[in-house]
Amino acid sequence: MATRAGTETGKGDVRDISLARDGAMRIEWASREMPVMRQIQERFAKEKPLKGLKISACLHVTSETANLVIALRDGGADVALCASNPLSTQDDVAAALVREFGIPTYAIKGEDNETYYRHINAIIDHGPNVTLDDGADVVAALHSTRTEMLPNVIGGGEETTTGVIRLRSLAEAGKLKYPIIAINDADTKHFFDNRYGTGQSTLDGITRATNVLWAGKTVVICGYGWCGRGVALRARGMGAQVIVTEINPIKALEAAMDGHRVMTIEEAATVGDIFITLTGGLNAIGRRPLEVMRGGAIIANSGHFNNEVDIEALEEMADGKQRVRPFVDEYLMGDGRRLYLLAEGRLVNLAAAEGHPSAVMDMSFANQALSVEYLVQTAHTLAPQVYNVPRDIDEEVGRLKLEAMGITIDSLSQEQQDYLASWESGT
Repeated sequence: MATRAGTETGKGDVRDISLARDGAMRIEWASREMPVMRQIQERFAKEKPLKGLKISACLHVTSETANLVIALRDGGADVALCASNPLSTQDDVAAALVREFGIPTYAIKGEDNETYYRHINAIIDHGPNVTLDDGADVVAALHSTRTEMLPNVIGGGEETTTGVIRLRSLAEAGKLKYPIIAINDADTKHFFDNRYGTGQSTLDGITRATNVLWAGKTVVICGYGWCGRGVALRARGMGAQVIVTEINPIKALEAAMDGHRVMTIEEAATVGDIFITLTGGLNAIGRRPLEVMRGGAIIANSGHFNNEVDIEALEEMADGKQRVRPFVDEYLMGDGRRLYLLAEGRLVNLAAAEGHPSAVMDMSFANQALSVEYLVQTAHTLAPQVYNVPRDIDEEVGRLKLEAMGITIDSLSQEQQDYLASWESGT
């Protein structure tokens, strides 16, 4: 893994500032598929609703994220950005944000853990009034090692399932110190980003890393939340046979009725060719499945943290390890089997590919931008809890996306509204 590479003092920490021009072109290309964000950016530039606000964002540093932070900057905010995963940064985008857009950015693809947390502390040093997280690492730092910065923070946003789980735990323990909006739980986020974005980008990352043929493979999906649903849908569309493992009986039943085989991970380990974890939990693939997994199996994670596969157990069990392709590590097991772990168990869609398509991130980041504006207006009235995205914001994002796609929908007449609001009408 890479270590830190310096840039201009006070402007961030990126791999190579000379990549900035390429990054700017990539950001502009992504913008073509982000019409909702463009509309928000144009309004923000005129109205300056975020004037004087300091925002510290720990997000995947991609061309789509760049369009979000540029919109926040144009809205008057002073933004600092760092990576939310050591392997998810697009180095040319990071360079462009520093040189072309003047946004302090601390992100290097392949940075080690020490550098990763130094970058998180750098954006906390920015003195945030609002935090934006992918995975809640900034919130965790503010509530543990950087509590002196909490008095300035009025609110935050969280965009991942994993992060929302962490934050709800913090809130339930009575320890959350400021209100946070669960961007991840907006309908225009998880119905589309998690399902269609993760579905497409996960298969893209695995394909780029391995060049595997999906048709005819047995693909094991660990977790049937919105992300798991999306990956299962896409894998089946590519001709794969899909097995789902779950701990939730309702989700397992849904997977079965969607036409997938459902079984335990230990059973699935003996028949699967490709394993993909999307649970948001710990050791979805643990030691026992690794012991019985078929030789040649490919293991990938598309959950936020690299703890969904028990990598420590895999390392202990293996007699040898070598990198056979970029993002592909071969583990030689004691019985002669070879297992293949992709992207060091980190987010395969961002480590080995480019993450979600821009068109779907358009809605997710529109929710982020509008929720920041909402926090500025209402944070003083909100208790330190985890909140859903306001329904009117969610629906406005959907309306703007439909409009950008040239789609019109029906609306209720007054008579129809009256009927739905009445208890008296019937047979």
